[in-house]
Amino acid sequence: MEYVSTRGGVGAVDFEGALLSGYAPDGGLFMPQCIPSLDRDTLRRWSSLSYPGLVKELCSLFIPAELVPRDALNEMIDRAFSRFRHKDVVHLSRLKDGLNILELWHGVTYAFKDLSLSCTGQFLQYFLEKKQKHVNILVGTSGDTGSSAIESVRGQKNVDIFVLLPSGFCTQIQELQMTTVIEDNVHVFAAHGNSDEIDEPIKELFADVDFAGKYNLMSLNSINWSRIMVQIPHYFYAYFQCTPSLDTTPLPVVEIVVPTGGGGNITAGCIAQKMGLPIRLVTVVNSNDIIHRTVQHGDFSLAESVKATLASAMDIQEPYNVERILWLLSGSDSRLIKTLMEQFNVSKRLKLPEDLHRKLSETLGSCSASDEDIVGAMRRCWEENQYLLCPHSAVAAHYHYLQPPRARLHPKFSCFSFLSSIPRCCLAPASAAKFQDAVLRANLVPQISPEITALTAMETRSTPLERGRDWAQVLRGWIEAVAEQW
Repeated sequence: MEYVSTRGGVGAVDFEGALLSGYAPDGGLFMPQCIPSLDRDTLRRWSSLSYPGLVKELCSLFIPAELVPRDALNEMIDRAFSRFRHKDVVHLSRLKDGLNILELWHGVTYAFKDLSLSCTGQFLQYFLEKKQKHVNILVGTSGDTGSSAIESVRGQKNVDIFVLLPSGFCTQIQELQMTTVIEDNVHVFAAHGNSDEIDEPIKELFADVDFAGKYNLMSLNSINWSRIMVQIPHYFYAYFQCTPSLDTTPLPVVEIVVPTGGGGNITAGCIAQKMGLPIRLVTVVNSNDIIHRTVQHGDFSLAESVKATLASAMDIQEPYNVERILWLLSGSDSRLIKTLMEQFNVSKRLKLPEDLHRKLSETLGSCSASDEDIVGAMRRCWEENQYLLCPHSAVAAHYHYLQPPRARLHPKFSCFSFLSSIPRCCLAPASAAKFQDAVLRANLVPQISPEITALTAMETRSTPLERGRDWAQVLRGWIEAVAEQW
């Protein structure tokens, strides 16, 4: 299995090359050169596997045994999930009126990114120890990625991680999960800007090929292919948990509703679909609705500003993984993707070609939810089930309540002409325990774990990045200073 850039300007790399990088040198994102296709027998065999078992099978398709022996791969995945609080790693809660919630947040930081980053951290350590190599990880976070990335590499001797968080745009708990990690290899920066603004200095450093190469820069954002790869199992597990039977022809369909920010998780869903998993995908966003506008109208254009919402981890205007989805749907047409993304990078506006927009709208349904919609879904779910949703999970539940099972699809989702009587699964990316303000806004009572309560009494450490400073230059200085210690 080899990996190519979505923009076609560099040669293919193996999994190790894709892992130990950020953006491809030509500015694109790495994707598998070919997507494995699965038959009915494989799906039937996999249907009885545990979640970790599915992760092992799927990762083995994308990581050749000659690069990582299967026994070593299995051991790494077992270690990655050893810190999860639920015995099954993930859990499906079956609620009233067909509302199925797949809880992906039982990891250390109470967010779904623990699933992919715990594995990615293990893969990274495997290759670094093998080659006695040191890397510098650059991560921009809108809320949850930073803490999950930190937990995946904290204390590792051959890694330094530099995390930029948008000060004032994360919840207090999200910030504390990052700033209370006092480790020599962890460097947290509190930037006076939004999540899209903190991506700019990171892009600038990766674009400086000489600097990125000299200091072994890599990313653990969903820029990194490994992040996408380890999210593909979500969809297989959701499908097997929700499908009534695998004995019918054709195989039954399950609709999966995906809260979406940077687009990494929905990209994984598109790949699962491409592999032959019979799922319908709905991408749901908050008021930062660029993906919704792209699906509905082919309008991949920035709004005037990023809106601060209750679903803060989804407060993103430049969902970079859309590039991967467009590449997939274009038939791997890297020349087209290069042209489209260069146009977007210059003008921040893009009208998709008609054929590409048609394929996108056939692949994805979409919906956007306001803060009022989020609060309403949280409140209704509690009243009907005594079940607390985080605001991001509530975005998915809003779609469910707007489009209940057994009812015909609402006209705004007319890209699907079927009756919505098929099973549906809403992905829950985070625990409500991390979002006390949103829970209180819904007039509900937060349920807070002792681990989260303890954060408020812990020492914190971070470096402020004020507006007007050259953030890229500040990061360069820190990376160079850290490198002098090696």
